[in-house]
Amino acid sequence: MTAKDFIVAIELGSSKITGIAGKKNNDGSIQIFAYAREEASSFIRKGIIYNIDKMALSLTSIINKLEAELDASIAKVYVGIGGQSLRSKKNFIIRQIEEETKIQKDLIDSIMESNLHTPYAELEILDVVPQEYKVKNSYITDPIGMVSNLIEGHFLNIVARSSVKQNLLTSFKQANIDIAGFLIAPMTMADAVLTDVEKRSGCVLVDFGADTTTVAIYKNDILRHLAVLPLGGNNLTKDICSMQMEERDAETLKIKYGCAYTDPEDKEQENKTYSIDEKRIISAKTLNDIVEARMEEIIANVFNQIDLSGYRDKLTAGAILTGGGANLKKLTEVFTLKHKTNKVRIANFVQWEIRATRPELLVKNGMLNTAFGLLAAGKENCCEMEVPKVPVSLFDEIPNENKIDSTEKEQFERERIEKEKEAELIAQDDDFWKICQDNEEWEKYLNEYPKGRHVDEAEEAIRLAEQERLDKEDDNFWETCKANKQWKRYQRAYPEGRHIKEAEKMLEKQKEEKKENSFINVWGRKLKKFSEDMLKEE
Repeated sequence: MTAKDFIVAIELGSSKITGIAGKKNNDGSIQIFAYAREEASSFIRKGIIYNIDKMALSLTSIINKLEAELDASIAKVYVGIGGQSLRSKKNFIIRQIEEETKIQKDLIDSIMESNLHTPYAELEILDVVPQEYKVKNSYITDPIGMVSNLIEGHFLNIVARSSVKQNLLTSFKQANIDIAGFLIAPMTMADAVLTDVEKRSGCVLVDFGADTTTVAIYKNDILRHLAVLPLGGNNLTKDICSMQMEERDAETLKIKYGCAYTDPEDKEQENKTYSIDEKRIISAKTLNDIVEARMEEIIANVFNQIDLSGYRDKLTAGAILTGGGANLKKLTEVFTLKHKTNKVRIANFVQWEIRATRPELLVKNGMLNTAFGLLAAGKENCCEMEVPKVPVSLFDEIPNENKIDSTEKEQFERERIEKEKEAELIAQDDDFWKICQDNEEWEKYLNEYPKGRHVDEAEEAIRLAEQERLDKEDDNFWETCKANKQWKRYQRAYPEGRHIKEAEKMLEKQKEEKKENSFINVWGRKLKKFSEDMLKEE
């Protein structure tokens, strides 16, 4: 069935381009019709385009995939702007009036227009967030109707390097794709994950991306500060690579075992190791020292931005963490224990119900929050409408879409609902597996999903955990026997143990020493020496 009413959004991530098409339903839910993603690390770095030709080819590929899934043509798209150069700058405009008069909308529009023309070296204003207006000695958000001869407008200008928007326009033009509008990606994502209470009370939203970390601060329902740090999850991966391993292995270790915080009193970390493959291992302490050091640097920069905003002591709702990097284990502990943040929440999904037939779109890992936010912010239908055919003669009939068989529509709707239910069940399975995996509760997963998608992984994890426990017992027993030189005791207890060859070697050495120190051997050596001495005297 061809979709005729949908919104299309393109997200330029740190190193990926995501395309998504869907619509907002009357009940507040969002229906996803199509989704596509392209790797972009060869021409996008930290959200900034470096190769327009490759960017245009990738955009064409994304649109082709979306159109194939939609079975419809796309007329235009909404584009999210993010990346390293995006930031906020405060500005104020003062208007002196000859005599006290009632403030009209025209005056406010004039002040806002003046703010839009504020010059910034090599930067372009992409959006403006009015903060408040100072009328006499009062700060208010809506001054229209008040009487004064002086008004001062305070604004938060969202700026980026001038080349950012220009490169986007050039890339989309080269790909022959019309732009419905530009959206500030961090702001649309904030609308997707923050509650009204959090925005009103004051909070910091931290989006941990692959190459960047975005900090957005809200208070009284208004964005107060925005900054994009040039550090992200890929920095952790590269740090782990310094241990002489491939990037793929480092990424796996980070996702599976990486921990943002470890308790200094936890002695188990000292002896624990993680296997990279059959031949290579890395100690848990080494891995977590690497991860903790980099995360501490990133989070220290986050709190530096909070201090720069001037809202450090006004964020009653605390910190909300999102993005793929927010899945790192014990990330909230860094905020609560090290930086004394009272409230910390992981926003691993948007506030709205998402309906989709593809399970990967329903997994609650925070990686699609920005894409969903961009989609929800779109207003105009992005479907390319076909021009109705004009009859050549009176006998030609104009095709009527209402004549489509209602049975076919009903069948399509039933199939769609079934696929959505199936996708939701798969996503629930995946989400529960992630929780169990993080907490090493594999048996809990097997009890809940005895025929689940991750049964083999859970059983393998249980086997490895049991093997690790047995190996630890073996090692501890060996250390005891070694300290007391009880090689035979170890040999009896662990005939196929991890240290059996060393035990046998020490037993052989012990046997040789006993033989060497036996009564007969000792006297034999003495007699031999005595005979040699007698011969020398003769």
